[in-house]
Amino acid sequence: MGVWKLNRTKLIALIEIGLARPNEYPMSYDPFVHRLPLGRVVNLDTIPTTAEPFHSDRKAAEKEHEALRLTLRDWQYKLYAEGKRKLLVVLQALDAGGKDGTIRRVFEGVNPQGVQVTSFKVPTQEELSHDYLWRIHKAVPGAGMIGIFNRSHYEEVLVVRVENIVPEAVWRKRYEQINQFEKLLADTGTVIVKIYLHISAEEQKERLQSRLQDPTKNWKFEMADLEKRRHWDAYRLAFNEALTQCNTADAPWYVIPADKKWYRDLAISRVLVHTLEQMNPQYPVSKEDWSHIEIE
Repeated sequence: MGVWKLNRTKLIALIEIGLARPNEYPMSYDPFVHRLPLGRVVNLDTIPTTAEPFHSDRKAAEKEHEALRLTLRDWQYKLYAEGKRKLLVVLQALDAGGKDGTIRRVFEGVNPQGVQVTSFKVPTQEELSHDYLWRIHKAVPGAGMIGIFNRSHYEEVLVVRVENIVPEAVWRKRYEQINQFEKLLADTGTVIVKIYLHISAEEQKERLQSRLQDPTKNWKFEMADLEKRRHWDAYRLAFNEALTQCNTADAPWYVIPADKKWYRDLAISRVLVHTLEQMNPQYPVSKEDWSHIEIE
């Protein structure tokens, strides 16, 4: 597959699902199935969190995801080599929504030199001394890079709203400010894909309980998680409005059903591969003809 060597098992998987040639995906797949239509008033309660309406065969999904990971790796290598445009992937979710797992599973195997991950936690004193977009703009990927935001500037219309950190008159202005910020990025060569990992209250409960019971996951748990869970409805309302107000052609939102991790990984891989296909980065063409040179 391109410059990458495939072992026999992976090659068979590619052939079985019609991906033996690079940069192709199943023709039956609609790359926009989870993309929010422009102008839509979002109500997350009406959007499925489960895989079943879209896919029912876990084994087939995992095979396709494995193939798409290789295709993603190939495209990322070209993007890095081309060194012109950037891809920014924004991940948002409620607590235990699967942001860390998504990064680990979807981007497994890509060239680490061409990917940067930024996790936005509670702002530091230095960050609070600047405008709320200051720390975000610093982390935007450079030319040839894929940037991944684990949480993002959207915390400034989500957490601050639910927890009453700033007045409504302040956070409500931020929708348009965010749209203008994202337009600036798009106008300067950054392709933006925003992903909301959509889980149910029942799935969140199971994942939080697992963090309490599994010693290898205890480190993920914070008492603040329970407090935020008590504000489930308020956070969903805040997400509804953020997704409605900040869904643009320059920076679209994808609502990914994320109760089933195997489908979450597949759906996001499909979106990213399709996005990179549309970007179509190419290896640079040398201005010199080096073919006559022989290394002694």
